[in-house]
Amino acid sequence: MNRLQLSGGIATLIFLMLVSPLAAAHKASDSFLYLDQDQSELRFDVALRDLALVLPLDMNADRKLTGAELRAGRDSITRWAEAGIQLANSSGECRLEGQTWGLSSHSDGPYAAARYQVQCADGEPADTLNYQLLFGQDPLHRGLVSITNGDNESLAVLSPDRQSVTLTAESQASALSLFGTFVYEGVFHLLIGLDHLLFLLVLMLPATLGQRNGKEQRSLKQRIWQLAGIVTAFTVAHSITLALAAMDVVRLPIAWVETVIALSIALAALNVAWPVLGEKTWKLAFGFGLIHGFGFASVLGDLTSGLEQTVLALAGFNIGVEAGQIALLLLVFPVLYGWGKAGHYGRFVVPVMLLGTGALSLYWVAERAIAI
Repeated sequence: MNRLQLSGGIATLIFLMLVSPLAAAHKASDSFLYLDQDQSELRFDVALRDLALVLPLDMNADRKLTGAELRAGRDSITRWAEAGIQLANSSGECRLEGQTWGLSSHSDGPYAAARYQVQCADGEPADTLNYQLLFGQDPLHRGLVSITNGDNESLAVLSPDRQSVTLTAESQASALSLFGTFVYEGVFHLLIGLDHLLFLLVLMLPATLGQRNGKEQRSLKQRIWQLAGIVTAFTVAHSITLALAAMDVVRLPIAWVETVIALSIALAALNVAWPVLGEKTWKLAFGFGLIHGFGFASVLGDLTSGLEQTVLALAGFNIGVEAGQIALLLLVFPVLYGWGKAGHYGRFVVPVMLLGTGALSLYWVAERAIAI
C-alpha cells in the first residue's frame, strides 16, 4: 500500500469515527451533595436523566419523566440513594432520616432533591462519607460535595477512584489539595468534552496547511505564534464566562449553551473552507470561547461554598483546562504539521476532516435543539 492510499484510509477512518452515532458529546453526569455538619443535615440532588438510567421510572417509555411518574417512583428513588450514600463515625454507620423530598433546578436541567437528618448512634456528627452511586453506569460520573463545618466550608469531588471523603475539620483537604483536585478535574473535563476538542482541532487546521488559496503558508515559528494566539484567546474568553457563571453573576440555560457550542464547531469548520468570518482565527476562538466557558461552568456553578473555596476551585479548573489544551496541541499539531507537507493533505484529508466534523456538529445541534 502506498503512502497516498494509507493517508486516504486514515482520513476515511477519521471521518467514519466522527460521524458515528456513538460519537456523542454531552455534559458528564454529576450529582450534588450539601452536608451541614453543624445541623447534621444532608441534601442530595441527582439529575432526572441519570435516575432514568438506573430505575424504571419512565412508565410510558416517552423518554420524559412526569410529576406523576416521579411521585410513583419516590420510594425506589430514595431506597436507591440511601443504599449508595453512607455516613459513619466511630460509633458505626449513621442513619439517614428523610425530611423533605422534591425537585431542584441546576444549570443542566431538573434534579430530584432529598434532604435528610443524619442520626449517628453516639449523637456526634459523621466523620466519613462514602458515595457509590452511578459509577457502575457511568465511569465519568462525579459526585460534587460542599461541606459546612463550623466556620469552615470546603469542596470535594468524588469519583470511581475516590469514593469517600473525611468530614472532620482537621482532616478536610488543604487549599493546595483542593486546588490540585480541580486542576485534575479541569484536564479531565476538557479531555472528555469531544465538542470542545473538535472546536480546537478545527481552529488548529489552518496552521497545519502547507498552502492555502494557492499561497505558501507562513514559517513554523509564525504558525506556532498563530496557535499561541488561538489558545490564549480561547482561554481568556472561557475564563471570563466561567468565572461569571461560577460566581452566579450570569447564568445561561445549559441546553442553549450546548446547542450553540455544537453550532460553533460547524461554523468554524465552514470558515476553514470559506473564511466568511475572516482569517483571524484567534477572534473566532475568543468569540466562541465565551460560549464554551458557560459549558465548563456547569461543573462549578451549582456548588455553594465560601468565596475562597470557589476562587481556588475556579483557578485550578481553569489551569487544568489550559493544561489539557496545551497537551492536545503538543500531541496533535506536530503530526498534522508533518502531514501538511504532503500535497494530498490539503486536497483530501482536511476536507474529509471538515466534512466529518461539520456533519457531526450539526447532528449535535439537531439533537440538542430537540431537548430545549
